[in-house]
Amino acid sequence: MAKKKSKSKKASKIGIEPLDDRVVVEPEEAEEVTAGGIVLPDAAKEKPQRGAIVAAGPGKLLDSGERGAPDVQVGDSVLYGRYAGTEVKVAGKEYVIMRESDILAKIE
Repeated sequence: MAKKKSKSKKASKIGIEPLDDRVVVEPEEAEEVTAGGIVLPDAAKEKPQRGAIVAAGPGKLLDSGERGAPDVQVGDSVLYGRYAGTEVKVAGKEYVIMRESDILAKIE
C-alpha cells in the first residue's frame, strides 16, 4: 500500500518537510544597530526570537490515531523561545526547526 505524501508549495521550495507537530521558521535578521545608533558586532548580537513559518507538519498524532490540527500555518509571524528548536542551514539560508509547543505567540 503506497502512502500519499502531502507537500505544501513552501515546504518543497525550501527542501524541508517537517513531521508531526514540527514547524520550520525563518528567523528575522538580528538587530545590527542599537536605538542609540551603536553598530553591534556579530558576537554581541542577540539571537532573534521572532520569525515566519515557512513550513508546517500535519499536526501531532493523538492517542485516538487522528491528527490534531496545528494552530499555526505557513506565513504566520511568531515569537519563540531564545534557545528553542534546532538551527539548520539549507541552500545557504538559516532556519529553525521546532515543535509547535515551543512557539510562544503569533504576531498579528
